[in-house]
Amino acid sequence: MLARTFWLPVATLWWRELIRFWREKARVLGFVGSPLVFWLIIGAGFGDMAFFFPGALTLTVMFSAVFSTMSLIEDRREGFLLSMLVSPAPRSSMVLGKTLGSATLAWVQGLIFMLFGPLTGVRLGWLTLIEAVGVVFLISLTFTLLGFLMAWQMDSTQGFHAVMNLVLVPLWMVSGALFPAASARGWMRWVMMLNPLTYSLAALRRLLDPRAASGTPELATSLAITAACALALLAASTAVARRKSIRNSA
Repeated sequence: MLARTFWLPVATLWWRELIRFWREKARVLGFVGSPLVFWLIIGAGFGDMAFFFPGALTLTVMFSAVFSTMSLIEDRREGFLLSMLVSPAPRSSMVLGKTLGSATLAWVQGLIFMLFGPLTGVRLGWLTLIEAVGVVFLISLTFTLLGFLMAWQMDSTQGFHAVMNLVLVPLWMVSGALFPAASARGWMRWVMMLNPLTYSLAALRRLLDPRAASGTPELATSLAITAACALALLAASTAVARRKSIRNSA
């Protein structure tokens, strides 16, 4: 019974996101090509490409995860969201299914970007590689949930773009992607410590570039904070989805 009322809607929505993506050929081209273009244009401009690689990977996954949830706004316009809201499926299954679909797409794009790792001198053993793949998925899921939380409450894709760019770019810039916390001013160090993305990036850096990980939070601490953020965003997204509002369901 649980499989039919909860996990079946989750699997259905997850699969729908993948099929929907595959049918949009322009989106597929951008999905595959954007990591390569990003790496060639921006990554090559940094002297220490190994240091920049974890930050570039995080940026790629973060933007892909968040903006994949923009389909929620399109679902509202097309009436699909309303059909989900009146179905007997729990709201939590709807949230999980939509976010898992978008997170999977962002995760795959992150894996494509990781293929450029050897060009920077990054060499990973099988165990470390598996751990890095898991961390990338955790980051994808966390930011997909953030995108879902924001998209659920917005009616305009233009507004969603503007708000998320305003949030994401500063988060990334003060996460340690461009400069280490050790070289930052005192007040900036505190900002970086309070930034959740700092810990997500630190987890990746610990695995991909241990030489540059000095002064960053430990791997276990970084994973725990990232996972806690994901759980908090999941709870918040589920709570928002359970509100019976005409604006959110029309």
